[in-house]
Amino acid sequence: MKATISLDSLWQIVSSLSLRNQKWLAGKLQESIRQREETEYISKEELLAGIDAGLKDLKAGRMRPIEELFKELEHEVQD
Repeated sequence: MKATISLDSLWQIVSSLSLRNQKWLAGKLQESIRQREETEYISKEELLAGIDAGLKDLKAGRMRPIEELFKELEHEVQD
């Protein structure tokens, strides 16, 4: 079952909270925003360097089975 609430209704609920609880909620929201802003991104230079290294490995015949690559990617997603 999925419950929905309008933003106006949510604002009414937040407004009805005590000042202490509003401050707590504001802190949690700011923390969440900071975490999203701190998400690491790969730069264009890093991306191009990775592609270059991969092409050099391909030319040199240093390749590995696709299953190994999938396991590595799965491990990175879980971390």
